[in-house]
Amino acid sequence: MTFGEKLKKARKEAGLTQEQLAEKINVSRSAIAKWETDKGMPDIDNLKLLSQLVDVSIDYLLDEDEGISFNEIKEPINLDDYVKTGKCRNKKDAVCLAKYHDADSIIPLVRVRKLSMKEWIVDAIVEPNILLVGDYLKTGIIGFYLVEKQGKQYLVSVSKDFITTKELPEKIYDNKFVIGNYRFKRARYELI
Repeated sequence: MTFGEKLKKARKEAGLTQEQLAEKINVSRSAIAKWETDKGMPDIDNLKLLSQLVDVSIDYLLDEDEGISFNEIKEPINLDDYVKTGKCRNKKDAVCLAKYHDADSIIPLVRVRKLSMKEWIVDAIVEPNILLVGDYLKTGIIGFYLVEKQGKQYLVSVSKDFITTKELPEKIYDNKFVIGNYRFKRARYELI
């Protein structure tokens, strides 16, 4: 989850409207709205006040990798052992389907790195999408999947050598979502 998503969730759990929270820290309601949509960040003094008012730690608000639990399983695979069949569009689909054949649903995902404002400016000036291409070269081509099984959701990644499964702490219902430094979007097909 992003800072804004965590702030919004914590504010609602504290039973506060944007207006009420804005009054308590002496800022405009639009400032709260900007923070909750990740279009701005509070200064350190306001961050301390927010943390106290919504009863969460500053670390929780700022740590974007907290969207993934620590329940991670990484298993070696040989991609060449798999054959694309049926709804599978590639061998990575076949790996995920073979591993989670008994899942309730398997939805392939498209992943794009979330650029900071500074990175976005550099990317636009140097050459459009150069940082995104660099990210793909660094991490390799990986298939990502949202797997639902027995009421739990998992973020599954398949590379040439491994299948990695991470249990998600909260269910994701949106077609587009952010985890850590990446944006994910559901693909237009499902494996199950």
